[in-house]
Amino acid sequence: MDLQDQLKNLFPDHEPAPEEAKEEVPHELYVQKEPMICKFEKRKGKATTIIEGYEGSDADFKILAKEIKTKLSVGGTFKDDSIILQGDYRDKIMEILKVKGFKVKRVGG
Repeated sequence: MDLQDQLKNLFPDHEPAPEEAKEEVPHELYVQKEPMICKFEKRKGKATTIIEGYEGSDADFKILAKEIKTKLSVGGTFKDDSIILQGDYRDKIMEILKVKGFKVKRVGG
């Protein structure tokens, strides 16, 4: 017996209201005028790509980090107002960010 059946037993005269379809509005990221910095570093002998310089909210930057990690299928983290990705993916990241409307500056190597 599921919850709907239990409710019908408790309140036999009650008619459930039709559910309204909620319109999902896609989340808009804040696009800044200043360029974001996409740089390459080696940490403990491993290549890492670091994205810094986002001026919007941390929540927007975390959403952007998750989207980049998903598109590139790489591991990474959001730490200290920067996105740290495993591997050298500067060119691909710059393409993704330019499509979204961000300005990106390539730093290092």
